[in-house]
Amino acid sequence: MKRHIAALAAALIVGSSSFAQAADSLLDMPIPDVNAGLQVGNWDGPFVGVFGGYERGTVTAPINFDLNGVLLGVNAGTNFTLENGVVLGVVGDIAWSNATDPDAIAPPGAFDVNWFGSVRGKVGYDAGAFMPYLTGGLAIADGKLTSTAGNVVASNAHYGWTVGAGVEVKATDNIGIDLSYRYSDYAAHSYGGTDWKFAAHQVTAGVNWHF
Repeated sequence: MKRHIAALAAALIVGSSSFAQAADSLLDMPIPDVNAGLQVGNWDGPFVGVFGGYERGTVTAPINFDLNGVLLGVNAGTNFTLENGVVLGVVGDIAWSNATDPDAIAPPGAFDVNWFGSVRGKVGYDAGAFMPYLTGGLAIADGKLTSTAGNVVASNAHYGWTVGAGVEVKATDNIGIDLSYRYSDYAAHSYGGTDWKFAAHQVTAGVNWHF
């Protein structure tokens, strides 16, 4: 019995020594970086980009109707990051649009939005490889009313406001994929002696180049 106890004690001592060595080896191993392979989010500095998407709106006029169309545009801006990771920025954009509803007025009459633009502030958060953000500011859009005879009744620049949200994801150190939604509301203008106004929802996807 004494020999068994001595053998067990020796085994425990050897095992403890081996466990201690294994534990030391584990502590000496480098801790794996869970962010390895991800792009480090460096959102500071200027950027330019292109974007495209879909626009759906509503015209409030003597005849109320919906607008639908696609859009394609460019944007430019700059960002800077605070110590707490909040990203502040400003961005401007201009885009071509073919939003219209020719069925609301007998052809060739129609109300069209041919282009729009905005100057906006941005507040986001640096989450490394991606940046969620909120945005809002001033908006402008061109409206044109064509009569059933094919004549342009009036063309006006409508000013208003826009708000939205989005997320930008770094594809490389200098290229970001930007997905966003915005709602824009434009003030009324006179067309043929009556006031027309409109508002629009825009969903876009774009590519930004950061410098």
